[in-house]
Amino acid sequence: MGKLNKKNIILDKRSIYLRKLILEGLKGGKRGHIGSSMSIVEILRVLYDHIMKFNPKKPNLNKRDRLILSKGHGCLALYSILADKGYFSKDTLKTFCKSNSILGGHPDKHIRGVETSTGSLGHGFSIAIGMAIALKIKKIKSNVYVIIGDGELNEGSMWEGLMSAYKNNLDNLIVILDYNNLQTYGSPAKVAGLDKIKLKIKSFGFNTSEVNGHSIKELKKVLKSKNKTKPKFIICHTVKGKGISFAENNPDWHHKANLEDKVLKQISNELNTYLK
Repeated sequence: MGKLNKKNIILDKRSIYLRKLILEGLKGGKRGHIGSSMSIVEILRVLYDHIMKFNPKKPNLNKRDRLILSKGHGCLALYSILADKGYFSKDTLKTFCKSNSILGGHPDKHIRGVETSTGSLGHGFSIAIGMAIALKIKKIKSNVYVIIGDGELNEGSMWEGLMSAYKNNLDNLIVILDYNNLQTYGSPAKVAGLDKIKLKIKSFGFNTSEVNGHSIKELKKVLKSKNKTKPKFIICHTVKGKGISFAENNPDWHHKANLEDKVLKQISNELNTYLK
């Protein structure tokens, strides 16, 4: 499979519900990385609904699986799933980016359910590798899931990390690429000459696969598949801004500030069309 059929993606009630939680954050802060958050909703949904071991009442349990959002600017999606799972109140989403709120524009490790602070691209991936190595040393049979962005692959530390992960046989590391093919300034190929990603990743020794990043069925299948000796790399073909027609594949919606109420209402109306 793999390649994304952009004309045949149906968002169900749960996917719309999670996007509406993102909208609550947008309403509160009047700003946010909309495109980058909307593209990873289904990835986070499948991880937290079907794959990961975690306990919101005991967030620091040793045997938990770890999730790091290395592309930290997509934090509204992470905050929404954490609120949905009970790590903190859903009402907290309304305080996004406000003075004295726990929810800032990038994930912070002081937020319940957030493993580490991220924002500087490439750093979260390096931390995930360190966590995976530590779990191996301690003989804890848990996995580390790390979501990266395609623009993040511009960073040299990402490729150094790939070498380290393979060298250390990190079969407990699952790297998930949000391949929406659109950075702030254009496609990864246009910005950095980055193409043939699957071929490049496979050359680093990873168990590599491609899926439709909005397909619950495909995501569940690839994430449940057993990993043998090699670290896993999943290329998820996604649509930046998925769910909002005027934001989809539109670089102007990478980030928005000073969002007006009429625009927020328009986003709400767009999401409601999926429920009719």
